[in-house]
Amino acid sequence: MPLITDKERLDEALELLWVLNEDQHHDISHFKTNSDDADTESIVETLLHEGLASILGAEIRLTEKGLKSARGLIRRQRLAERLFTDVFEMPEDSVVNDACKMEHILSEELTESVCTFLGHPPNCPHGKPIPRGECCKKFKVEVTPVVMRLSEFEVSAAGKITFIVPSEASRISKLNSLGIAAGSTIKLIQKTPSYVVQIDETTVALDPEIAKEIYVRKVVS
Repeated sequence: MPLITDKERLDEALELLWVLNEDQHHDISHFKTNSDDADTESIVETLLHEGLASILGAEIRLTEKGLKSARGLIRRQRLAERLFTDVFEMPEDSVVNDACKMEHILSEELTESVCTFLGHPPNCPHGKPIPRGECCKKFKVEVTPVVMRLSEFEVSAAGKITFIVPSEASRISKLNSLGIAAGSTIKLIQKTPSYVVQIDETTVALDPEIAKEIYVRKVVS
């Protein structure tokens, strides 16, 4: 029986075993039924040959080597889902597919940066746990994200605008004319009844919807 050399097919098999393990489904029949791969026999044979999985009776389980590989894949995928959902507000039906593509190309360093950027989220948008990374071990509790929406910023705090994700393209020009652009430093004066920010010596009132589209990084004085 030929072994599988396509890394993405093996990665998908490892992810499936991880997810089935979360749901306490260890029977090999569950794996074969839920796999999208047309050649599950070769996939299983390759996992065994590579030392990524083992079979005992009717059960298939990840080895320590397999757990390490699957853990990294699941972590990258679920962080990507969080990034696409929370920051770019992508529709749910496209989030999973795009996250699956990203998990194969994200480096470990970039994954840690994304996790820190998001504030070490514990779960993906679907409620599944995100495996913790080295960056998470530095904190005993969840920390404030490095970058957050202006609508979630604290009053009287100063921050540098990192990026703007407008729901309407015309808003970028309008905001730029007010001095609100990536790289600008602003101070949040109030949140109600409208958001008021200070840019240099100028104060500007913003609608709540626009405040949700502006992402800032807190400036430490």
